Amino acid sequence: MTTKTVGEALVAGLKARGVTCVFGIPGVHTVELYRGLAASGIRHVTPRHEQGAGFMADGFARVSGQPGVAFVITGPGLTNTLTPMAQARADSVPVLVVSGVNTSTTLGKGHGHLHELPDQHALAKTVALASEHVARPDELEASLDRAFAPFAAGRSGPTHIQIPLDVAGTASQEGFPAPASTQPPLDSGQIAKAAARLSKAGKVVILAGGGAKCAGAGLQALAERLDAPVVQTVNARGLMHGHPLTIPASPSLQAVRELIQDADCVLALGTELGPTDYDMYATGGMADMAGLIRVDICAEQLARHETDLAIHARAGEATAALLAALPAAPKQSQGAQRANQTRAAAYEEIGPDYREQVEVLNAMRDAVPNALMIGDSTQPIYAGNLYYDHERAGGWFNAATGYGALGYGIPAAIGASIADPSAHVICIAGDGGAQFSLPEIMAAVDENLPITFVIWNNRGYGEIATSMEAVDVPVVGCDPTPPEFGPAAASFGIPYTRVPMEPQAIAAALREASKRGTPSILEIDVTGTVPGQE
Repeated sequence: MTTKTVGEALVAGLKARGVTCVFGIPGVHTVELYRGLAASGIRHVTPRHEQGAGFMADGFARVSGQPGVAFVITGPGLTNTLTPMAQARADSVPVLVVSGVNTSTTLGKGHGHLHELPDQHALAKTVALASEHVARPDELEASLDRAFAPFAAGRSGPTHIQIPLDVAGTASQEGFPAPASTQPPLDSGQIAKAAARLSKAGKVVILAGGGAKCAGAGLQALAERLDAPVVQTVNARGLMHGHPLTIPASPSLQAVRELIQDADCVLALGTELGPTDYDMYATGGMADMAGLIRVDICAEQLARHETDLAIHARAGEATAALLAALPAAPKQSQGAQRANQTRAAAYEEIGPDYREQVEVLNAMRDAVPNALMIGDSTQPIYAGNLYYDHERAGGWFNAATGYGALGYGIPAAIGASIADPSAHVICIAGDGGAQFSLPEIMAAVDENLPITFVIWNNRGYGEIATSMEAVDVPVVGCDPTPPEFGPAAASFGIPYTRVPMEPQAIAAALREASKRGTPSILEIDVTGTVPGQE
């Protein structure tokens, strides 16, 4: 065993666990964590703000399927990543935040040391699934094991490790075995019961959540065997693209709720049944689900809703087992007809403004095949979350569900692009949300990433203004003046194009941008009042 510092051993331990990229901003409280990074082969990407580091790690994890890792300093570095950690927790994204913390003898004393918090560890515990404090060099290995454990079994989410300044530079020993992936044993009796119920049912509906996004082939085969329409939550979009049984529409829509309520057996795969998917209009409930069979990797999640039959398993494993247990001949229950009627009714229900925005999304998708489309909380993203069929599983995600953090889109797109450099990335952000994280575009410039940053410029918080008007609240604070994005792009040294909100013009501009293979900004002039266009 080669003697190294705790910081160097940390990097070796991360590499042993498959980490290939770290997002972070070096500081005086993380210098020792960086000691072994340069020679490790792990890529380092420098955001412009620690919040950007957390969101980049999130985007990386969603696309790669591996944990995203962020290095941040003590105090403000950690507090700046709490919002990304909360977003990752809401969406079950594996993110590890590694932070420094003040010298061991000063903790909890309140002497006013640089970056001091009353109790940083306790603060991180309020958001992280696991938060580890490495008090001694010999605790590092066990802390890494515990921080990575939620990524290998159960519902994933953010974890945290903090290392005091006086510990990070002390001697340790490298060499950490990567923890084996674990999963709950499949209960064959539960599978048999589920197969029997599904076989007898006359109208099955499948609800697919983010936990099913890696089970696409099995999901499609199961849907075809059961002749069952498949309703996709936001994080499941891209599954079964264009299939006659697919319903890429929110289960909050009345048309989709009616389909679910008409079923005599509902199979929910990898979905938490949360209100941002199932009750986004805050009606206080969701569709009744007869004969509900739930499959989820998280035992605690299975206990949170009344369920006829709960199966503790990964969605892919359960779909394969159900297919093996069901009769070989597909049943006929007019599934495609039911799905088609629901799609048509849902599309009509979202209204003309959202339909216009969905047509823009369709044009974007068709212009750049197999793209990753990543969004912030902005009007076309809300429209797409209600109704949009992406062509790539896991290729549509955003922060407009779950925790709902603004400023997510730009840095998450950067992390996603690093995870899959072969894909063109389309980042959709409003002019308001873009101002939360616009400087992060320079990280895309540094890394020369193929990302088109699409700015939906309605000159304010258009969605919020509409919501205030809908309930007769005077609109206040919804018109922050946006920057001129053309000069901003010039300052970044990247191409810039401005187009009207016309699908054909947007598609043409995106095709040109994708050919460059470099970062660029495409501004969509929604209101026609962009400076120089009045």
